[in-house]
Amino acid sequence: MIKKINKTQFLYTVMVLFILAFSACKAPGLAEREVDLKDLPQSYTNYAVTDTTNTALIHWKQYFTDPYLTVLIDSALANNQELNIMLQEIAISKAEIKAKKGEYLPFVGFGAGAETEKVGRYTSQGANDANTDIRPGEEFPEPLPNYDFGLKATWELDIWKKLRNAKKAAVFNYLSSVEGRNFMVTQLVGEIAENYYELLALDNQLEILNRNIEIQNNAYRIVRLQKEAARATGLAVSKFEAEVLHTKSLQFDIQQRIVEAQNRINFLVGRFPQHVARSSQDLMAMKPAVIQSGVPAQLLENRTDIKQAELALEAAKLNVKVAKARFYPSLGISAGVGFEAFNPKYLLDTPESLLYSIAGELTAPLINRNEIKAAYAGANAKQIQAVYDYEQTVLNAYIEVANQLAKVDNLEQSFALKSQEVDALNRSVNISGQLFSSARADYMEVLMTQRDALESNFDLVETKMAQMNAYVHMYQALGGGWN
Repeated sequence: MIKKINKTQFLYTVMVLFILAFSACKAPGLAEREVDLKDLPQSYTNYAVTDTTNTALIHWKQYFTDPYLTVLIDSALANNQELNIMLQEIAISKAEIKAKKGEYLPFVGFGAGAETEKVGRYTSQGANDANTDIRPGEEFPEPLPNYDFGLKATWELDIWKKLRNAKKAAVFNYLSSVEGRNFMVTQLVGEIAENYYELLALDNQLEILNRNIEIQNNAYRIVRLQKEAARATGLAVSKFEAEVLHTKSLQFDIQQRIVEAQNRINFLVGRFPQHVARSSQDLMAMKPAVIQSGVPAQLLENRTDIKQAELALEAAKLNVKVAKARFYPSLGISAGVGFEAFNPKYLLDTPESLLYSIAGELTAPLINRNEIKAAYAGANAKQIQAVYDYEQTVLNAYIEVANQLAKVDNLEQSFALKSQEVDALNRSVNISGQLFSSARADYMEVLMTQRDALESNFDLVETKMAQMNAYVHMYQALGGGWN
């Protein structure tokens, strides 16, 4: 009879385990998507390029040779608050790896306790205690104390790699945060260079303005002398005076822009407002570095935002596996060993005070798995989202390089033509002044010529600044600045 009952219990146990395994292993099917980069062009232009020389591989200290600029960038890399915040994000991601790694290792803890219990004499436990002899002549104390200490261990066997995949996902998230920091370095280097060149451009514009004020003051002095000699009217004098005052007022606008540009740099460097040391070299004499764009496939290695998106995608794939593993049965083992007695002097008496246990537990979701299904669907959606994000990042990187290549070329041609325009207008200022002195030109012609020359000089400086910034952006677009 006993044999039959054991067999029946065994069959029931097998059936339950089978039902658990069958129901748990049925994970819902979901749509999947893989990265598709088959259409990535072989070059940035309409003709094939095989030269893999790439400016992105040049260290930023070799690309930006201005010593004042390199000092600013070095200081920003050490003191920029946003970059330091990102470093703490990396530390958080690194700690997450250790936490995930610890989850698939056994948990072992030490415990100790003491308690006192008073039970009724006419209860089953009280009657049992009263009729139990401990040792000859010794009874159970009342109330009954209890003391214990020992080790307890729990361990979930990672049979479906759920915990190991979670740890790998944490590793990819950590690496992604590192690439995020590198991408921030690239942006920071470029932003400081961009503001630095803007500061030099404003210095140049202020110098041009001062020269123009000197020219206008000379013209104003001449027209006053002509009025005294009855060769010019008061209207001409007033017009020249107004033009001088207007040009002088522009000085304060440029000075304000210089203050703001300096403080933008100070903010990036992580310091309070102060004078920004800069090169006395004329911005117009600066020669941009030679750009080698390489081939588009190199963007996958050089662009940190692409590598960040790729690592985030790998983490998302592993998170899908982790979510899917929750449908499967989990096997846990728990064990404990220690000593327990009502009197401390008996605690180490063996085998009377020794206790130990070991148990295995198999659990699987059977009914109401909506939360697990929702988590699995969400993880899969995030994985598909990560695919689109990766493809978009690659597309954006390619377009940025293509745009900057065209911009570098167009600005170079524009700067050459504007230089000729400025030369022509500067000559016309001298000619108009001579003609006006000999009464062969109207004062309005002189004023308009001076204003056109000032605007063209300002435009030329703006074009030169845009040209220098285009080379900065080109360096960023290729993925340089972080290494």
